Amino acid sequence: MPHPAEVDPRLQAHLRSWLGAWPPTRPVHVVGSERRVEPGWDGAVRALNGVATPDGAVVSVPPDAQAKVAAAVEELEADGVDDVLAALGERLADLLDLPGARYGAGVFRWSTEPTESDDPGTWLPRDDPRVPAWLHPFNGDVLVALVDDGSAAAGIGRKQHDAHGHELAVVTEEAHRGQGFARRLVTQAARRVLADGAVPVYLHAESNVASARTADASGFPDVGWRILGLFGGAAGTP
Repeated sequence: MPHPAEVDPRLQAHLRSWLGAWPPTRPVHVVGSERRVEPGWDGAVRALNGVATPDGAVVSVPPDAQAKVAAAVEELEADGVDDVLAALGERLADLLDLPGARYGAGVFRWSTEPTESDDPGTWLPRDDPRVPAWLHPFNGDVLVALVDDGSAAAGIGRKQHDAHGHELAVVTEEAHRGQGFARRLVTQAARRVLADGAVPVYLHAESNVASARTADASGFPDVGWRILGLFGGAAGTP
């Protein structure tokens, strides 16, 4: 497992920008960041963001909530990063005044060596008429695999969180699933992100077997890191 302080410098720069601090200096490091009160890649404000590793976690909250969330961590009678986060997660919606929100975690992956593949996609501006509507919200151009009739078989959007980290999101139209579009587009997009000087990131739910399979095949290993967030209610997702 990679140590948080020893991963690619681009990833460390992304996490410092996105969360407000990296690496964690204690098992659960609570940091107040202006990023938690500013619009994210899609214009939504996310009052909680975090990344956990087996060696420690950074939990990013609004600056005016940092002291009370850090105090809550100190009060917890729990041992180990996972147990502390689980206990803290039960209180975060109240601590951040987000009624109805629920705490959750997903798989956090990144790649500096995507697998080899052909390039099935074409980079297009979001307003190109061939771009499907679900790709319109992403910031920046999008990668689309077009078939003979000119329609999109699959596509990737980039959530450009900052100059150092771009999160990839891929969707394949149902009629074209099982043809390898997702894997090949992810590797093509990852090479573009790396060429732009950033690191490609891939997030998915623990239960999403298809996404896990795509990530593994594309050179995005699961190294035990997790993305943390609040979902539903008034909360935005990471």
